[in-house]
Amino acid sequence: MPKTSARLLSLLSLLQARRDWPGALLAERLDVSPRTVRRDVDRLRELGYPVTAMKGPDGGYRLDAGTELPPLLFDDEQAVALAVALQIATASGAGIEEAAARALNTVRQVLPARLRHRVDTLRVTAVDRPESRPGPQVDSGVLMAIGAAVHAREVLRFDYSPVSAPGPVRPSAEGEGEGEDGRDVLPSPRRVEPHHLVTWGRRWYLVAWDLERGDWRTFRADRIAPRAPTGPRFTPRELPGGSVAEFITARFRGTTATGDGVGGWPCRGEVILSLPAAEVLRHTREGIVEEIGPDRCRLVLGSWSWPGLVTAIGRFDADIEVIGPPELSSAFAQLAARYAAAATPPRHP
Repeated sequence: MPKTSARLLSLLSLLQARRDWPGALLAERLDVSPRTVRRDVDRLRELGYPVTAMKGPDGGYRLDAGTELPPLLFDDEQAVALAVALQIATASGAGIEEAAARALNTVRQVLPARLRHRVDTLRVTAVDRPESRPGPQVDSGVLMAIGAAVHAREVLRFDYSPVSAPGPVRPSAEGEGEGEDGRDVLPSPRRVEPHHLVTWGRRWYLVAWDLERGDWRTFRADRIAPRAPTGPRFTPRELPGGSVAEFITARFRGTTATGDGVGGWPCRGEVILSLPAAEVLRHTREGIVEEIGPDRCRLVLGSWSWPGLVTAIGRFDADIEVIGPPELSSAFAQLAARYAAAATPPRHP
């Protein structure tokens, strides 16, 4: 590579590394004169890079955002990370699958041979779990509008389109239309303070403070139709649970965030299993496992329902001693009777 071209790439890499660069420091890093730095900056501008000069005693340069996308410079780790991210994006549910595939092909074509080989050997196939119906697709423009409101901390107005349902329409408790099966069928205007845009189970959700209802809400992004313009700026409220991960996990459990990964479940029980703690821990994603002996451990686990909790505990092939609460013992007795009946051959006349 010619010396000038190599120096331009080094200059571009430095400008991308930090916001502001004094001219004298750039000259020192590149081992050239300040005059050469000025000439190289002019060359970058001719290539489309928006490099602005800063006034002051020392002077300096800054790489600003431009109106067009100029050639980008990535180091090895960034290039591989970008390629992997683009492969995973094909299953993001954000409606960018085709664009992600085209972007991956573009990135791959300009990679050096050594990096292209690394990317080709690290092929990632994103596979969704089989479902009875395909997941909803979100328009990328909607995600951009929501993300912009979150970033600017501006009140977001939108029409929220609920799940359609057949049959007559009746008003719900919140003034929205519902079908006979209880599902919303009429859209409703919303005015919220948007706080986070999150993904859960290949679906996109907006976590926001609903100004009309005075409470935290989660909205499916595929049902949101943003209205323009956005409202006034707001000061973010403190999210329950301390983090968006804790909050959204608790909401999908049907509870409030508590900061305790187990306590957030509506049903929580404690048992003693005749298994080593290490073996139980390998198969417990959520819960508390405490060793009380070589082949005994205490397990605290949560679930949506008491029968569901009993089923989760019963998958361990071991003797079980119920510590509490009484609802857990009752659920064990209920399922024991049900399983015993299922094991009895039916009597045919």
